[in-house]
Amino acid sequence: MNPNTTASPAPTPATRRSPLVLVAIAFGLGIGLTSFWFHQSQAGKAGGALSEADKNLLSQLPAPVNIRYYSLLPAGSADASLQAFAGRVMQLLDAAQIAAGGKIQLASVDTVAETNATAASADGLQPFNLENGDACYLGLAIASGNNKEALARLQPEWEPALESDLVRAILRVAAAGAPPKPAPEIAKPSPETIAAINRLIPDVSAVTAEQASQIFSAEYLKQVGVVGAEMEAQVNAAAQLVVQAQASGSAADLETAQKKLAQAQVLQGEKLKLLAANLQIQLAVFQQLKAGSVNGAK
Repeated sequence: MNPNTTASPAPTPATRRSPLVLVAIAFGLGIGLTSFWFHQSQAGKAGGALSEADKNLLSQLPAPVNIRYYSLLPAGSADASLQAFAGRVMQLLDAAQIAAGGKIQLASVDTVAETNATAASADGLQPFNLENGDACYLGLAIASGNNKEALARLQPEWEPALESDLVRAILRVAAAGAPPKPAPEIAKPSPETIAAINRLIPDVSAVTAEQASQIFSAEYLKQVGVVGAEMEAQVNAAAQLVVQAQASGSAADLETAQKKLAQAQVLQGEKLKLLAANLQIQLAVFQQLKAGSVNGAK
């Protein structure tokens, strides 16, 4: 993960965030953690190509995202390799914008000028190469509503993890900037759902909706941790197959291993989606139980 990531969250206290926002944030983080292995194995692929898992995530952004890409690289301070890296970053951003289907607005700031350097600093970017002359800025300001993050300095050394860092940052600001979704109407809750609610909240009449949201969210995050631990083992095993295939030099084995790694990532994503859906259902059914419109409350 890029160590130069900064965030400026909205002033809403974390404890009062919608549990659906917590779902989106945890989902994004869970996918991002496993995607690092995949990006490392794909480090040699064509610039700008996104993994299928990340394309899928970006296609489901819950809120629009604005990205300003600062590539202020004075000729005397930035060598050709840094300029080339900046071009590959632009290709990656273009691919992310396409994958998001109109949910990402991208602005590229590449004219070296004092006003642009001031804007970059205001957005949280870090100047570098000052010893070579004029300051360089190479980074991203990502925002959705009042929620902002900065990838303060992009470095070629972190290129294998750049896609993962970028997608996670986009997901975080989009999740925090999304309006709360109304709880779905559940015509006939399953006995398993009611039993799960009663296990967590034996007396629904004694618990407020806000307290229930906190209880369900805590249980969700606990389950996310279990799924993450299970899937980490599978992803690590698949990643080892990729390493072994690379060492053997077999193109067929490498393709098979990479597919297994991608499948492990997708499987984790599907499990997390299911947990998120279950949380929404529990919230909706709890409200119905409180209103007395569903039998089964204790």
